[in-house]
Amino acid sequence: MFLHDRCRKLRDFQAGDAVMWLRAVDRSLLLQGWQDVAFINPANVVFVYMLVRELVDGEETKEAELQAAVLTCLYLSYSYMGNEISYPLKPFLVEDSKDKFWDRCLLIVNRLSSNMLRINAEPGFFTEIFTELKACGMNTNPSSGGNMPCGAA
Repeated sequence: MFLHDRCRKLRDFQAGDAVMWLRAVDRSLLLQGWQDVAFINPANVVFVYMLVRELVDGEETKEAELQAAVLTCLYLSYSYMGNEISYPLKPFLVEDSKDKFWDRCLLIVNRLSSNMLRINAEPGFFTEIFTELKACGMNTNPSSGGNMPCGAA
C-alpha cells in the first residue's frame, strides 16, 4: 500500500504489482540455484521497505521507473542481508542502462549506509521501521485514524 499511496502519478499501478516484482526475482534466484531458501521474509521486507521509502519520492511517471527503483533496493537488500556472497544482476535489471542501476545503488549506499547498519544493530530501530510498515498496510482507509503516516521517516 505504501507505493500505491506514494506514487499517485501512476494511474495503472496496483500495490500487488510491486509484490509480483519481488516474488519474481526471488523465484528466479531460487530456480537458478542462487539461493536455497526464499529471501522474501518479514525481516528482509522491512529492510527493503526502509530503502524504498527513501528512494521512491512519488515523482515517478512511468511504472518501469518505479520498478527499476524497487528492484535496485531489492538488489541491495539481497547483497546486504542475503546468504550468498554475490547475486546475478540480470533478475534485478529492467532497463537497458546498467549505469543508471549502479548510480541508484551508489545513491542509496551513500544516503542510507548508516541506517543499513543500524537496522541490524539496534532492535528498537528495526521495530520502529517494522511498525511504520505495518501501519502502511493498515491505513488502506483514509478514515482509519492511523496514528503514523505511511512512509514517515
